Amino acid sequence: MTTGESVEGVETAPAEGPARVVLFDFDGVLISGDSYTLFMRARYKRSLGRKLLALLTSPVWLLLAIFSREAAAHFLVRVALLFVGQERYEKLATAFGVELARTPGLFPRDGILALRRHLHAGERVLVVTACEDTLARAILGELGLAGVPVLASTFRPGWLGMRVRRHNIGARKLVSLAEIGLTRWDVAYSDSWRDIPMLRAATEPMMVNASPRTCKRVERALGRAVGRVAWY
Repeated sequence: MTTGESVEGVETAPAEGPARVVLFDFDGVLISGDSYTLFMRARYKRSLGRKLLALLTSPVWLLLAIFSREAAAHFLVRVALLFVGQERYEKLATAFGVELARTPGLFPRDGILALRRHLHAGERVLVVTACEDTLARAILGELGLAGVPVLASTFRPGWLGMRVRRHNIGARKLVSLAEIGLTRWDVAYSDSWRDIPMLRAATEPMMVNASPRTCKRVERALGRAVGRVAWY
């Protein structure tokens, strides 16, 4: 059998060594915009009660935003998911993910094709994202990428509804990767400086549709040049 030949339709890794590891950020890379923000906006848009509750609690989350945008965002997520249990949440997130995946023009064709090329080359591809797990998997599944492993943010049920267990962002992505035994990888695609920790550990750090300013910020942090691609 020759190197890279498939067995019963399954691509094999090259015989000369282990398969390369390729990481994809999700928001801004495989989807235009922030998928979970779109979910939250839809939750508020479809409920007058949630809008009013967000307005009534605005002194709280505006104060939080002064010190931490992340804390303010988490607060608004909790308001949007007030009294939503785990089973209902999973149904809501899955339904919205399927709806989002069917939205024309939202997913850069070049990015999806790049991911598929890495898969067809027999490389180990993972999506590492700050998006919540159920939503990210629903979107990828509807795009025909259900088999791609996902490391994402996770939620847990609480007394008043679902709340964040782990926000898989920045250096927290390294923790998620270490938990499955990965500390180095060959290629990492991202659009954000927040992924500097993940890009630093990559042999080939790649910036997707990033501004020159963002690329320069990443290069200063890494102390080396990064690859740049434009996906549409």
